[in-house]
Amino acid sequence: MPKRSHRRRITAAAVLAATALALAGPLPASADQARAVGPVQRGLDRLVHEDGYPAALAAATGRDGRTRNAAAGVADLRTGEKVPVDGQVRGASITKSFTAAVVLQLVGEGKVALGAPVETYLPRLLRGDGIDGRRITVRQLLQQTSGLPDYTTYMDDLVSNRHRYYEPRTLLDLALQHKAGFPPGKGWRYSNTDYVVAGLLIERVTGRPVGEEITRRVIDRIGLRHTYFPTVGDQNIRGPHPHGYVSLKSGAPLLDVTEMDPSAAWAGGALITTPSDSNRFFGALLGGRLLKPAQLAQMRTTVAIPANAGYPKGTRFGLGLISQPLSCGGLMWGHDGDFLGYATYSAATDDGRAATIAATADPGPVKKGRHDIEHLLDTALCG
Repeated sequence: MPKRSHRRRITAAAVLAATALALAGPLPASADQARAVGPVQRGLDRLVHEDGYPAALAAATGRDGRTRNAAAGVADLRTGEKVPVDGQVRGASITKSFTAAVVLQLVGEGKVALGAPVETYLPRLLRGDGIDGRRITVRQLLQQTSGLPDYTTYMDDLVSNRHRYYEPRTLLDLALQHKAGFPPGKGWRYSNTDYVVAGLLIERVTGRPVGEEITRRVIDRIGLRHTYFPTVGDQNIRGPHPHGYVSLKSGAPLLDVTEMDPSAAWAGGALITTPSDSNRFFGALLGGRLLKPAQLAQMRTTVAIPANAGYPKGTRFGLGLISQPLSCGGLMWGHDGDFLGYATYSAATDDGRAATIAATADPGPVKKGRHDIEHLLDTALCG
């Protein structure tokens, strides 16, 4: 789902009435973990005790390939159950990097051209006010420069409708009722609609469901044992996991939204993963295990993001891949995701480092929570 925009829609659409629940302390780490990832553990503790997240999880992979995990808080506010270290979370828009990787594999196989109009693969699909599939290229979809309206801006209350199943075409039709944000290639704006279209393109070219293609071409290929694309009607999280919550305004009680239908996010945000699996994915992606050199270079070709888009200074957007400067020098490459109940941020570097931070409330209890998660991701990569 959207990195920035869906929070405003959800907040305006629902009000909760519930009793407040107290947060438990952090899950103790082993002595080895405490020494190895002390700054990360302390950062997780702050997310729980200062920002009010029920739980926070982290995985940090060093240049040696060793992954260290840490966690804080509780998995379930009702029972006080401990957080499963490296538990499964909703990866949200991290899914976009998986979807983009599949499209770029098809480019490498000669089945799709980045510069070709979407019309080539999905005839007459994109028509509307300022919207024409004959003028929008595949590259522009993946790079968020198509100008397509973001359907999430116009959805009904997602909290109340979290058990509803949405057909991909329903999501697209919702966007096409509205005017384009700008002519294709003449601006940048985060739009989940771009990745609905990318998912439909994958299905048209391969003749198979997008979830199946992501599984076969990415998840199984690099051995992500705890990552999966939910099947139609699957509202649960299959493996050990912390519960996900929403806070619709500062100081409001938290509502458990763990069980929900992820179809509202589909090819742009339905994936379920773990912090360590996310590290493996971005490490494999940057390491050339998923794409040929030419396609990986295209994925890493970035455009500037407007200063008012809400991203840290220096952030740039490639093809389903975001780059940001690190405080210790160099760049991290990855993606972040916000979906009901979970905020998950993941990135890797060219020298083999990787890190993922996940917090179990989205929208979160306090506004600064997002900044604190971003800062902790930098700490995990630079510490």
